[in-house]
Amino acid sequence: MRLPAAIALLLALAGPALAVDPSERLADPALEARARQISEELRCLVCQNQSIDASDAQLAKDLRILVRERIAAGDSDDAVRDFLVERYGEFVLLRPRPHGVGLVLWALPAALLLLAAGGLFIAVRRRAAPSGSERLSAEEEAALNALAQDEDGRPNI
Repeated sequence: MRLPAAIALLLALAGPALAVDPSERLADPALEARARQISEELRCLVCQNQSIDASDAQLAKDLRILVRERIAAGDSDDAVRDFLVERYGEFVLLRPRPHGVGLVLWALPAALLLLAAGGLFIAVRRRAAPSGSERLSAEEEAALNALAQDEDGRPNI
């Protein structure tokens, strides 16, 4: 029972590694590691929720080859990303950069959290603070005292 489970686990973990064709790989292990790291950060434009490193789509393969060509030509990691963003837009990045629309995406959760905390603070303060209109008038206090006492004038509580 354990052997089939172990084989299934190994095949599942090997899936992303199978997407990169051996003919695509760079001869230098350091450059190949850089290419793999960049490929894991880029979105497959066909699959959209997968990196190009894990995708079997033809466009993902073309992008992997392009990344390796740029690295082999001496481009830095940022230069490769910038080239692809210029060509395909910010959508090609799995994690948007914190500027422009990306800045809004990064800041929106914090802003909503602060807004919710402020609203909760105001709601609790309003509920806890007594307002001036809640005081009883002199007639209401006299009527309440009369109800709280029995016929002998002793407190009824």
